[in-house]
Amino acid sequence: MLKGKKILLGISGSIAAYKTPILVRELIKNGAEVKVITSTSALDFVTPLTLATVSNNPVLSDFTEGKNGVWNNHVELSLWADVFLIAPASANTIAKMANGLCDNLLLATYLSAKCPVFVAPAMDLDMYQHPTFLTNLSKIQSFGNQIIEATYGELASGLVGKGRMEEPAKIVAVLQKHFEVSQVLKGIKVMITAGPTYEALDPVRYIGNHSSGKMGFALAECLAEKGAEVHVISGPSSLKLLHPSIKLTKVTSAAEMFNACLNYYPETDIAIFAAAVADYTPKTVAQNKIKKNEEVFNIELIKTKDIAKELGLLKKPHQLNIGFALETNDEIENATKKLASKNLDFVVLNSMNNAGAGFQHETNQITILDKKGQKISYELKHKKEVANDIANKIIELIS
Repeated sequence: MLKGKKILLGISGSIAAYKTPILVRELIKNGAEVKVITSTSALDFVTPLTLATVSNNPVLSDFTEGKNGVWNNHVELSLWADVFLIAPASANTIAKMANGLCDNLLLATYLSAKCPVFVAPAMDLDMYQHPTFLTNLSKIQSFGNQIIEATYGELASGLVGKGRMEEPAKIVAVLQKHFEVSQVLKGIKVMITAGPTYEALDPVRYIGNHSSGKMGFALAECLAEKGAEVHVISGPSSLKLLHPSIKLTKVTSAAEMFNACLNYYPETDIAIFAAAVADYTPKTVAQNKIKKNEEVFNIELIKTKDIAKELGLLKKPHQLNIGFALETNDEIENATKKLASKNLDFVVLNSMNNAGAGFQHETNQITILDKKGQKISYELKHKKEVANDIANKIIELIS
């Protein structure tokens, strides 16, 4: 599965760099094209001549090369790659990745990368267990980077524990698996609603909720990486979509989101209703700012369109509709009602009673209930991992 794939290998300063010529050779044997970038300290452990010989490409370690100062364009390097693999990734490099530091070509290329990034850490066991490192590792994972965990074994220090870079053959297997599943949803059109809606009271005030859009955006990135054509219809959110092929329509109110969904739904294969859409909206919107003149101020609210329910009435046999239920009580009962009343294929339930789940968190804890009566509960995970669990359920249904 690596035939014709372009792999950019970043090597940082770790004794595990001695494994990288073998890694490059394995990648090429499996049909990949490989270019190598090293940090300056990596050259203390492996020579450019060795890496250039096995990769059939010059090894880059600085922004400029030669007497004439030929520029190594980090943007072009990142655009060239199908995957950026950083192996070994030292504690120092991971700390810089976590905090946006950019003092060498490897890091500049990382910050420009739009392709999937895989990181294979390597260091001594005490460093690997240090809270600072674990925080940095979790942080770069939250950015969407995929971690190839270090393994347990004898280390360069003579100690035995977790910290060895994964073996080259297994790293190659991880990349092969990535490309095997990366196009599983090719040709599938997905519409995702995300974020909150804001319902205007007057020109400066609105009724809203605490949704950040993180779950919907994580789903969009995950499904796009698996080959789907993804269109996100998002309420107000500060989040950015990284995958270059995702289309984005920005809306503000529930009515605007409903109209946008009506426009895109007929051509959609899979509709995911992850947005926290307001259930009610003011009956009238004041044209001028409402003044604080009354002790008690009453607002008449009217129901908004239930987007998932309305589109459930238009659903065709080949379409999948997936809903979300954020509940505070009678969670399973309420989610099951939504599953039936909105003509959903499955509903993703999360409870405000679970610590770390719901709005604004980086994590979520879900239960998936489908129309066949199956119920699958998952542990608390980062929302990117939750998105992958939901994607796997989608793949199960369409296959």
